[in-house]
Amino acid sequence: MRDITIKITGKQVYDGGEEDQMEFITDGRLYQRNGYCYLIYDESEISGMEGLKTTLRFNDKSLKMKRVGKNGPQSELYFEEGRRFMSSYDTPEGPLGIEVLTTAVRNLVDKEEGKGRLDVEYDISLDGMAEGRNRITIDLM
Repeated sequence: MRDITIKITGKQVYDGGEEDQMEFITDGRLYQRNGYCYLIYDESEISGMEGLKTTLRFNDKSLKMKRVGKNGPQSELYFEEGRRFMSSYDTPEGPLGIEVLTTAVRNLVDKEEGKGRLDVEYDISLDGMAEGRNRITIDLM
């Protein structure tokens, strides 16, 4: 297991063209097991998910994101190019249905160096209330 610094940039484009972007830098841990890379980090106040631990499991074709809090799992998303994934996202107001259609997964991480970039682009629908295009870029430094 290797300690690393990561920069996470999230960009959302909503129907109507409105954009929102968030970026934060944090420390994490990276390791490999059974053909996958795992990246674990704690969410921060900036992400709006303080107190949650995020685990990313990725390879050249897919990314699985799991967030866990004090009371157990909060959310789990799966990204694989061209695939649709449906899940539930726990909020203080109750569970919210979420649907993700992944348009691109690019893994440019050098597993030996523990550096590089992971890009995921996807369309998202939240219980039919909000829709948009998202991009997550994770830089491993």
